[in-house]
Amino acid sequence: MIMANLRRYFISGLLVWLPIWVTILVIKFLVDILGNTVSLLPHRYQPDTLIGVHVPGIGVAITLLVIFFTGVLVANFIGSRMVVIWDAMISRIPLVRSIYMGVKQVTETLFTPGGTSFRKVLLVEYPRVGMWSLAFQTGEGTAEIEKSLNGEAMLSIFIPTTPNPTSGFLMMVPRKNVIELEMSVEQALKFVISLGVVQPIVSNNIKITKG
Repeated sequence: MIMANLRRYFISGLLVWLPIWVTILVIKFLVDILGNTVSLLPHRYQPDTLIGVHVPGIGVAITLLVIFFTGVLVANFIGSRMVVIWDAMISRIPLVRSIYMGVKQVTETLFTPGGTSFRKVLLVEYPRVGMWSLAFQTGEGTAEIEKSLNGEAMLSIFIPTTPNPTSGFLMMVPRKNVIELEMSVEQALKFVISLGVVQPIVSNNIKITKG
């Protein structure tokens, strides 16, 4: 009885503190990334050197302002032409172009409004028949792949691992074998991260995609 109560109290406390701890770690990680970007500047131009004292959070604020005003700049015709010229210059540098253009394509795919990548939550039979996994649609099948499969319509999907959804498996499956769910990407991620404990609240309607 005593052990059961101790276990219950410990789990109750863990349920309170674990989400707080993980949230703090994630926010700290993002703040550290944003704050450390100013360290790329020459030492004499860094905020702490110019001001003379360390101001907590100034690196984050400067980084966010730079990102915002960069967006304002490239949103007009002249700025967009500058980006095209920059991309053309980078594309001439071996190795660098592979990394830069790869990251650029992924970023544009994920954040461009109206894109289809990571906008749909799917249900696929994996790792074997009778077992189902959540997946995210990352794109349509390429013409070369579909041609090699006798013209069958394909989808590229990402199956995340749990509890870390940043790792997983890229697969290509026939469109006809995929069930499209109504749950949002956010709900699906919560389901994966929580090991299935946090159940998504959605309607009972589902759509089965047809080839």
